[in-house]
Amino acid sequence: MSFSTIPLNKILFLDIETVPQYPKFEDLPESFKQLWTEKAERIDKEKKADDLYERAGIYAEFGKIICISVGLVYQVNNQYFIRIKSYFGHDEKELLTRFFELLNAKY
Repeated sequence: MSFSTIPLNKILFLDIETVPQYPKFEDLPESFKQLWTEKAERIDKEKKADDLYERAGIYAEFGKIICISVGLVYQVNNQYFIRIKSYFGHDEKELLTRFFELLNAKY
């Protein structure tokens, strides 16, 4: 089945936003500083670990989810509409729990 044959109202659109777990490289616990330094060397040997830290949010072990937006297309009288719901906050566990509750209830 190709994507072009899937009806739009059967697709759940997701956008997930992440940030580093700690606001600044200096805020990291020492063990995390060492781990990030090793990771940063593999990302770009030319730059220092603290210069690359703003990208830490895209790596699961250094990032946290702060927003999940969900979109759904639906049709009424041959007109298409989109419904968007966003879950956001700095408590990743609570955010994921609320998102899971939506999935559990609707899908």
